[in-house]
Amino acid sequence: MSDETLMEFPCEFPIKMMGRDTPEFRTTALTLVEKHVGPIAAEAIQVNLSGKGNFVSVTVTVTATSQQQLDDIYRDVSENDDVLMAL
Repeated sequence: MSDETLMEFPCEFPIKMMGRDTPEFRTTALTLVEKHVGPIAAEAIQVNLSGKGNFVSVTVTVTATSQQQLDDIYRDVSENDDVLMAL
């Protein structure tokens, strides 16, 4: 496996998580990312409801410092049962 990546770090990187629209999901989504990047400013968070309002996407734009950091974030996000999908 190669350590090469097409990305240059640090860079701004959006992490999108989708789940059921509950206050708990929104908190969980932020907590999962903050574990790796520290506190997230309100302007770096975008929330969008699904058409019927049952689901929500939370997009958090972070300043990624390495591919390993992004891999760790996606691993934690993907392993969480409340996150239905991550992009």
